[in-house]
Amino acid sequence: MTKIHAKTALLPHGWASDVTLTLKDGRIAAIGDGPADMQVDILLPAPTNLHSHAFQRAMGGLTERRGAEPTDSFWTWRQLMFRFLDQLTPEDIQAITAQVQMEMLEAGYAASVEFHYLHHQPGGHAYDNRAELATRIVAAAEQTGVGLTLLPVLYAQGGVDGRALGPGQIRFGNDLDGYQTLWDGAQAAVKSLPADANIGVAPHSLRAVTPEQITALQSFDGPIHMHLAEQVAEVEEIEAAYGARPVEWTLANVEVDPRWCMIHCTQMTEAETRGLAATGAVAGLCPLTESSLGDGIFNGVTWADAKGVWGIGSDSNILISLAQELRTLEYSQRLSTLNRAVMATEDRSTGRVLFDGVCQGGAQAAGRNAGAIEVGAWADLMALDGSATDLIGREGDNVLDTWIFAGTDTRVSDVWAAGRHMVQDGMHIARTEITNAYRETLHRLKDVM
Repeated sequence: MTKIHAKTALLPHGWASDVTLTLKDGRIAAIGDGPADMQVDILLPAPTNLHSHAFQRAMGGLTERRGAEPTDSFWTWRQLMFRFLDQLTPEDIQAITAQVQMEMLEAGYAASVEFHYLHHQPGGHAYDNRAELATRIVAAAEQTGVGLTLLPVLYAQGGVDGRALGPGQIRFGNDLDGYQTLWDGAQAAVKSLPADANIGVAPHSLRAVTPEQITALQSFDGPIHMHLAEQVAEVEEIEAAYGARPVEWTLANVEVDPRWCMIHCTQMTEAETRGLAATGAVAGLCPLTESSLGDGIFNGVTWADAKGVWGIGSDSNILISLAQELRTLEYSQRLSTLNRAVMATEDRSTGRVLFDGVCQGGAQAAGRNAGAIEVGAWADLMALDGSATDLIGREGDNVLDTWIFAGTDTRVSDVWAAGRHMVQDGMHIARTEITNAYRETLHRLKDVM
C-alpha cells in the first residue's frame, strides 16, 4: 500500500483540504486523513489522452512549408506523412511511441488511447507476426508505465468509392480476416500489461471502411473510435456517395452509443451536434492538431448545451501539452463566438469545466475506470507544484484556471498511472533511457524529409 497526503485535492464533490489517499493494487482503496508516505501540494485526477498517432511525433515541425502548391491543407500534409511513415522500422515505432507516452505522462495524462493504423512493412507486406507493430506499442507502454488502451485500426479502401489503397496507405490496409488476425495478436500482447490496460477497435473513417465492416467491428469487445466529419472535402465526398453528410449518415445507419468516440467532429451542423451528443458518444477533440491542420472549430457551445461528453487527444503529437490543449479548446470557442469564459457555468469556472470534461470523457473513451478521485477507481493521479510562482495564493477553481490559462505543464510535479508513480519531481523516472533511444531514431531519420 501507498499513502499520499495532499494539502488540497479535487474530489467528486469538490475541493477538499488535508486529504490522504490509500493506494492498493493500482486502485484508490481509501480516502481520509492522517499520516502518509509522501506529501503533494495539489492533487487532481489524471485524465486520459483519448487519441494518439504516436509515430507522427517524429515528423513534428517538418510540414510547415507550402511548396509548389498555391495552398496547403490537411490533404497536402497527408502526402508528407505518407512519405515519412514509409521510412519507419519496428524499432523506430517503439522508440517514438515511448517518447510520446513519456511526454504525455509528464504533461499530466495517466493513460493513452493509441489509434493504431500503421500495421505492415513498407510496400504493404504483412510482418510474419501481423501484430508486430502493435506489440511495439505495448513494449513502449511496458517501459513508460502509461495506462494503455490500444485500438487496432481497420483501413480497407482508399476512398468511399471503394478504390484500392494508394501507395501511402498500403502499410495500413487489412480486410476483415486480416484484421481479425491482427486484433487477436494485439489482444495477446495487451494481456502482458498490467490489469488496467485495455483494447478496442477503430474503423478508421467512413472513407476507409464500408458500412458492412463498421457493423462487423461492433461485435468486438471494448471501446469503438472513428474519425468523423473532420474536413470539408470529407463531408463532400461522403455526401456525394451516400446522399447524407457524415454525422447525418452515421446517426441514421450506425448504432451509436456510449462505447463510441467520434474523433474531431469539426464539421457539424447544429442538428448533427445535438443528435450526436444525445447518443452518449464521446467527442474526441484534438485542438492543437485541429488548429495545425486547419480542420475547423468544434461546435463546443452547442455540444455543451446538449450535455454532450467530450475528451482530449493529442493526435499528431506535434506538441504534447494537456494545459495547452484545454486552453486552445476554450480560445477557439472565444474566437468563434466573440465572447469570454465560454465553457464556464454558473457554479464552475472555465478551467474547472474543461478539466472535469477531459477527465470524464477520456475515461469513458478508453473504457477505463478512472477520471475521478474516488474509492475503487484506478489510481490515475496528477499533482501540481503549489510553490510555483503562478499558483501562489490560488485556491479552488482558481488553481485550474491559473494552470491552464497562465501556467505551463512544468507545474506538474508527479503522475501516477494505476498507482505506478511514473513522474516524480516533474520528470519521468526513465526519461534518460527513453530520450536517448528517441534521439537515435531522429538521427537515422534526419534526411527522410
